[in-house]
Amino acid sequence: MERDRWGHDQPSPTRDEPAEEPARNRLSDGDSDDDSDEYEEVTTITRTLKKTTYKPRVTASLASKEAGVNKKLFGKDLSEYDNMDMDDMLDQLTAEEIDMLSRDVDPDDSLMPPDQRTAYRCDKSATGPLNRKKLIDHINEQATSEPDRPEQVPFEAGIIRGKKWTPAPAPQEQQRADEQIALDLGDEYESALTDASENELVDLAAILGFHSMMNQDQYHASLLGKKLDTEEVGWSGITRASRPKPMAPEPPNTTDPEQSIESVKRDDPEVRQLNLNNIKTISAEQFGRLCQAATTNTRLEGLLVSNTAMGDAYAEKLVQLIETNPNIKEISIESNFISPPMIARLVKALLKHKSVETFRAANQRSQVLGNKIEMEITKYVEQNPNLLQLGLNFDFNDARARVSAQLQKNRDRFRTGKRSRLSCRLFRDLIWKKVA
Repeated sequence: MERDRWGHDQPSPTRDEPAEEPARNRLSDGDSDDDSDEYEEVTTITRTLKKTTYKPRVTASLASKEAGVNKKLFGKDLSEYDNMDMDDMLDQLTAEEIDMLSRDVDPDDSLMPPDQRTAYRCDKSATGPLNRKKLIDHINEQATSEPDRPEQVPFEAGIIRGKKWTPAPAPQEQQRADEQIALDLGDEYESALTDASENELVDLAAILGFHSMMNQDQYHASLLGKKLDTEEVGWSGITRASRPKPMAPEPPNTTDPEQSIESVKRDDPEVRQLNLNNIKTISAEQFGRLCQAATTNTRLEGLLVSNTAMGDAYAEKLVQLIETNPNIKEISIESNFISPPMIARLVKALLKHKSVETFRAANQRSQVLGNKIEMEITKYVEQNPNLLQLGLNFDFNDARARVSAQLQKNRDRFRTGKRSRLSCRLFRDLIWKKVA
């Protein structure tokens, strides 16, 4: 038995397996293994533990491959500078080139002198060693010889000029804590509050506006002067949800499509706005005849066909109407089944006459228009100076912001134009009165 340096017994090595054999390299046969050119087997045997690892072998072929890599800087081959001496290269530089090279050195290098760590170079000659006493005497002499600046206002004792400093006030909470409030209501009020019931206290709290001391039922009942029927609602009661009042359904639209088509065809002066909302029985043939009759109408200004189950076939006829009739100012096609590309075509059709001021087409079957359609609609809106209202939902901030800015600009232009037209009309009426 052998002992190690810590005094522990170790088994003696056998003849077949040495106790500690130095690492030896055994090269594998190149014909049997393809990886023999890149890795070599290293076997280490310590006591009775055998460990085999593989590490990359640096061969002549790999060294030649690494050496053959082209090193370039700004497209120039640098292989010719590999064997060149640095001192020889510096000797070939001129004084100006050395100065330029020294300016490109990192100023944070601690091995450089302090005066060379900055890009500033002083060309003046040195004035000699520093004489601290002479410098202080010169500063004192210059300070005493230089005359004082004259004051604009002469000094007078006892007169305060400028803003006088005053200490900051104490915090409000500290002031409230320091204050002592003494409230004397008198014997009559104290006896009244002592003998008051819970409902009377609730009414008093509602009058004084103490909303946090009561629930909603107590507050509204106190304001209306009503008495609560239930006893459950008190200072510690729970307010339950009240049953909402039933609302009467909206009456159906009684407009007759055939009669409306005839009125539009004969250019009825009373038909300024045609409301066909919520009428889902309009056929494609009826809507086509309506659009055909409206192309020659000169009095129709608004066409409302929301929630009528319109599709792209209906919208195609509406595009022809918008491009033909220059008198329509309002179009509403909300809550239908129109596709996003057709909505873009409708907005583009508004540029034909630029007479439509209000266009609503939100809440279609396809809730998302898409980035491409939104950018296309934004481009058409920016080309329309007369569009005042646009009922569409944009998902992208860029399109939403650009459309809002353009509509605001159109409304400002419309308001200023209307004001100028009104002033011209008043001026004209005044002139006519004077002439008459």
